[in-house]
Amino acid sequence: MAVGVFDSGLGGLTVLDAAARALPDTPFVYFGDHAHNPYGVRDADDIYGLTTSAVGAMFERGCDLVILACNTASAAALRRMQENWVPRDKRVLGVFVPMIEALTERQWGDNSPPREVDVKHVALFATPATVRSRAFQRELAFRAIGVDVETQACGGVVDAIEDGDMVLAEALVRSHVEALKRKMPDPQAAVLGCTHYPIMQDTFQEALGPDVKVFSQPELVSASLIDYLQRHPDMLGPGEEAMFLTTGDPARVSDQATRFLRRKITFVSA
Repeated sequence: MAVGVFDSGLGGLTVLDAAARALPDTPFVYFGDHAHNPYGVRDADDIYGLTTSAVGAMFERGCDLVILACNTASAAALRRMQENWVPRDKRVLGVFVPMIEALTERQWGDNSPPREVDVKHVALFATPATVRSRAFQRELAFRAIGVDVETQACGGVVDAIEDGDMVLAEALVRSHVEALKRKMPDPQAAVLGCTHYPIMQDTFQEALGPDVKVFSQPELVSASLIDYLQRHPDMLGPGEEAMFLTTGDPARVSDQATRFLRRKITFVSA
């Protein structure tokens, strides 16, 4: 019954943690490609190659369904994977659609034509590769019209969080929010388009101000996963054991992950 969760580093653990709380009887396989992290500065072909390699390894571990809990991979590789690479008996899902559905207040699976929504000015904070892909704007256009999206590439934030340097991460977040507000002074909503960023959600909210609604991914993706598995119970694969895999140094990554989630996490070599 294993469900796969993939990320280039530790950020996807925020999604896995929420999903595991919601689905306590479902084992999860987490794959962190720490040897090639961060993805946010790579080009689309490189991201595609790394992501397919990792997801293929998860298929071999018994995961029929894999969540790309990496916004960069979802933005730069997911569509190409779904169109040309994913086997018919497997599924790979991204993290953008659940957030856009929440932003536009549409029910899961609502494929009606795009319509006007209450939120007109949206700030998107993401990695450079996610910003370049314009995947968020593309997916949003399927569901809503008349929404102005201003993006801010948040260089350095992922590296600071992975290194455990939260003082630097907080300073970088505040700097990026200031840069965004120079372009869009009064956003109504802000999207944290990287699964590392929920760790800094309070800082984003404080810097943006109390009137800006901040959308973060873990709980939204978890709710979407529950809905998907209810509609597609055949996508629960044959795996039985939860595991944490890394392409990096397992001891170092385990220490980082334990600090990241504030509970004991043990990674093994992928």
